[in-house]
Amino acid sequence: MRGVVFDGRRTEVVDDLEIRAPGPGEVLVAVAAAGLCHSDLSVVDGTISFPLPVVLGHEGAGVVEAIGAGVVHVAPGEHVSLSTPAGCGACAQCDRGRPTMCRKAIGMPGQPFSRGGKPLYQFASNSAFAERTFVKAVQAVKIPADIPLTSAALIGSGVLTGVGAVLNRAKVDRGDTVVVIGTGGIGLNVIQGARIADALTIVAVDANPAKEAVARQFGATHFLPSVDGVREILPTGADHAFECVGRTELIRQAIDLLDRHGQAILLGVPAATAEASFLVSSMYLDKSILGCRYGSSRPQRDVALYADLYRDGRLLLDELVTETYPVEDFAKAADDAHHGRVARVVLVF
Repeated sequence: MRGVVFDGRRTEVVDDLEIRAPGPGEVLVAVAAAGLCHSDLSVVDGTISFPLPVVLGHEGAGVVEAIGAGVVHVAPGEHVSLSTPAGCGACAQCDRGRPTMCRKAIGMPGQPFSRGGKPLYQFASNSAFAERTFVKAVQAVKIPADIPLTSAALIGSGVLTGVGAVLNRAKVDRGDTVVVIGTGGIGLNVIQGARIADALTIVAVDANPAKEAVARQFGATHFLPSVDGVREILPTGADHAFECVGRTELIRQAIDLLDRHGQAILLGVPAATAEASFLVSSMYLDKSILGCRYGSSRPQRDVALYADLYRDGRLLLDELVTETYPVEDFAKAADDAHHGRVARVVLVF
């Protein structure tokens, strides 16, 4: 079968992948569509360290092909969105409703794929850039069949991360003020999450002026090419500032933009060794800096919620899919995503 493999030197689309049968508690999925997220590109450029060789992809949707023993919530033929947290369901963090913090779901990649008899790793417990992949039962979330799979694919990472950061981590409230630095796939979902939360002012910041129209479509009330004009809109600062790029100087800017009791939420991913600075004295007015993994999501709950919001016209998905590419065109898709030519690239099989 086809899939996108990175071996540490090159990324290529291969057609000789093999995958084992699903075991107990696992779901085999025929992937229909998969979003190309910058986390995938970060593995290729070394920003994210991951064992190699690896089958890439972590934002997908498809049709259940087979289930292992003990799986009861999905059945063959049903449509599912794939999430990445492979929580155990039994530890203290899972029991508290924090599956993204499950220690058994982080840093323990499996090797369900093989090529020429040699094992390949699964990225983010998902590997959606393959015609077939399998996930733990908790990662396969049933969705209505009337949601296009090219749109549903984006729920599994970009929406859970961006909208989840707003609703679950920052807990943006009605009337709050929000600044979003970076309006790529994650930033746009932060913007629409703030709109869904009834934020009063949503300031989008991006150096690319061509992104203004889509930022406003998703809910931005203002658009700026840099943070320099934010204080003219919000003289006392913002209640929430989201950094969605992963650059340390932008993290500092997000912190400096906060009002009293404001919070900076870090979503962009800089290099693992990157260090950021801030004025300690500026934090004593009850300000906070919050890390956020995967939108602090509970996928089995949140994916169903976002599917309902989409069907109700409140969550935009189709508008995120600015371009679809057959998986064979991965190189062009990655180049377009890297240079920000499209809001979200979706690979189709």
